[in-house]
Amino acid sequence: MNEPAALLRRIRVWLIFFIVCLVLSGLTAFPLVTELDWLTDVLRSSPLPDAMPGFMEWIERCRDGLVATEAAYPFILYGTDWLAFAHLVIAVAFYGPYRDPVRNVWVIEFGMIACAGIIPLALICGPIRGIPFGWSLIDMAFGVFGVIPLAIVRRKIKRLEALTAPIGVAARAALSG
Repeated sequence: MNEPAALLRRIRVWLIFFIVCLVLSGLTAFPLVTELDWLTDVLRSSPLPDAMPGFMEWIERCRDGLVATEAAYPFILYGTDWLAFAHLVIAVAFYGPYRDPVRNVWVIEFGMIACAGIIPLALICGPIRGIPFGWSLIDMAFGVFGVIPLAIVRRKIKRLEALTAPIGVAARAALSG
């Protein structure tokens, strides 16, 4: 297998990984009440409540808030349905780089910007909404860990671009840059 073909295959593997993570993240935003019920049950039967009572209290508070919201104002949870939908739509956008990475590298860069944007969002909105700082750190980790595969993919796409660029285009780019 030649180098550009091997590079394209590695790019696609990383993109599939990223797309799957986005889809799973989106799908888990639909059944929040059920998930928090399950999580609470699992955590209660573990040593975690004794080891980390503050964490357990936070999980139970989140579950209680969602249960009360679902019972009294179920339409509020429609917002998390839109959150889930947004994850699924963003995942679809990464099909462009899967098909033609060089031409659609901007989608990767957009994703990297979005990952960076998670950090100020968590730092600003977390305290406003009463989110414990430790939980905001977990939220920020999604941005940090999300940018890693995207940075790897971007680097590989730039390498693929250099390997496959026509000599005339590469020469013009070198002269103009």
